[in-house]
Amino acid sequence: MGDFDDLKAAIEAEFPGWLVWRSDAGRWYATRSGDLTDAQLQAGYAMTVAADDSAGLRELLRDQARRDAEDT
Repeated sequence: MGDFDDLKAAIEAEFPGWLVWRSDAGRWYATRSGDLTDAQLQAGYAMTVAADDSAGLRELLRDQARRDAEDT
């Protein structure tokens, strides 16, 4: 596996329920594998997040995980 594949697998293992990919331009994305309610969307939950690098993506996913934890 290459660097991207390793990082992708690590991020997806750290944040279950998210699928990670990188655009041709090198931007990192993650999208939820499940649906959100309208209330969750209005409360700031995201279906997809994007960052310039894997570290930035992890930070965005940590924020989403905190929201998820507060909701339970």
